[in-house]
Amino acid sequence: MTRLIKILFILTGLLLVTFGEISAQSPPVSATGHIFAEIIPIYTASEMSQLNFGRFSPGIQGGEIILSPGSTVSVLGSVYQGIGSHNAASFSVSGDVDATFSITLPSAPVVLTHSSDAKTMIVDDWVSIPSKGVGTGVLQNGFQVVYVGATLKVGTLNDNPVGVYLGNYIITFDFN
Repeated sequence: MTRLIKILFILTGLLLVTFGEISAQSPPVSATGHIFAEIIPIYTASEMSQLNFGRFSPGIQGGEIILSPGSTVSVLGSVYQGIGSHNAASFSVSGDVDATFSITLPSAPVVLTHSSDAKTMIVDDWVSIPSKGVGTGVLQNGFQVVYVGATLKVGTLNDNPVGVYLGNYIITFDFN
């Protein structure tokens, strides 16, 4: 019986050594991984048309010229609207198809300055189509036009003499 145990012990040792050598000598296994990257169009915004309140005369009391994003004009006070063109601003926004973006309009009044002296007018009450806010714009087919209107505060002829008034403003498009 002792001899049988010794033989079994020797056979078990040989099996362990044999299987250990087999597992140590098995070939390596490989797998293929895949990589993905996509270049999308850069997001851009550019002015297509300037905000233009047109030609007008302040009258004796002044007033306001309200220019909608749809380019319609309303006049309040003694302002007389002259003949000529006026239009809302428009911006071309482009980028990735169906991307959404937010529109931020000026939060403070913007000052227009007379081209040859220090006289000024104020532009405020900014509005847009699509409306300002988070995720209100969508780049259908990778493109959208945003229209911007505002209100021009006009003083008297003494406050705002004849001439051209110029100014700049910033509108921000934040892509979500």
